[in-house]
Amino acid sequence: MRKSHPIRRVVLAGAATVSGIVLLLSLKPASDPGSAQAAGVGAPPAASAQGGAQAAGSGTVTGEAAQTQYGAVQVRLTVSNGKITRAEAVQAPKGGQSDQITANAVPKLNQAVVAAQGADIDAVSGATYTSAGYKESLQSAIDKAKAAGGSSQGSGSQGSGSEDSGSQGSGAAQAKTVTGSVAQTQYGAVQVRITVSGGKITQAETVQAPKGGQSDRITANAVPKLNQAAVTAGSADIDAVSGATYTSAGYKESLQSALDQAGG
Repeated sequence: MRKSHPIRRVVLAGAATVSGIVLLLSLKPASDPGSAQAAGVGAPPAASAQGGAQAAGSGTVTGEAAQTQYGAVQVRLTVSNGKITRAEAVQAPKGGQSDQITANAVPKLNQAVVAAQGADIDAVSGATYTSAGYKESLQSAIDKAKAAGGSSQGSGSQGSGSEDSGSQGSGAAQAKTVTGSVAQTQYGAVQVRITVSGGKITQAETVQAPKGGQSDRITANAVPKLNQAAVTAGSADIDAVSGATYTSAGYKESLQSALDQAGG
């Protein structure tokens, strides 16, 4: 038998080895986890940035009062399923020209918050100080909403009156927030929300009030006085504001409804 030349055997062995490697490479899966993620297939979804009060859950939270050159500004947020559904100014500069500035600026700021879902909003022209104070209190409310993790503070229909029980403000004392029924007046609806703590009214605010034309000026003048009177009196036994008879009557009616829900 003819013997194979040693050099030939080496060449044949090398060729077999190369063929085996090529075969193994051809059997490698078309994709692996690394290549799949690089192509965006099967990769875990990226966490989207959520600014503002994008905390889980629902409820209301009130920011700290921000002091400005023309008065205090304080903002309350309503959060539902992690989104800001409502923003309102619990306190705002009042008296003299401030009434007009507040009536013009606050609704715009409230709307901007809901649209932006955070404190990154523009100042209202002609209301620089009010806007700055608003944003400061707004950020405080957002921080509280995040810290609370969206703890449930209750929600309900404001049209028929609702009770929102939960810790308000710093959360040092348990408080109950109640919204009275809507009172219809000749010039528009009036609805009052109160915060009760320790059996006392600690805060009163108007959820709805007459607006448009001359009503804006009357509301801007009367509502802060009525709110203050409600806290001082601790009841609906308050005097009507001069020049705002209908608004005052509607306010007292809704206030009494809120008090009834709060248990007197």
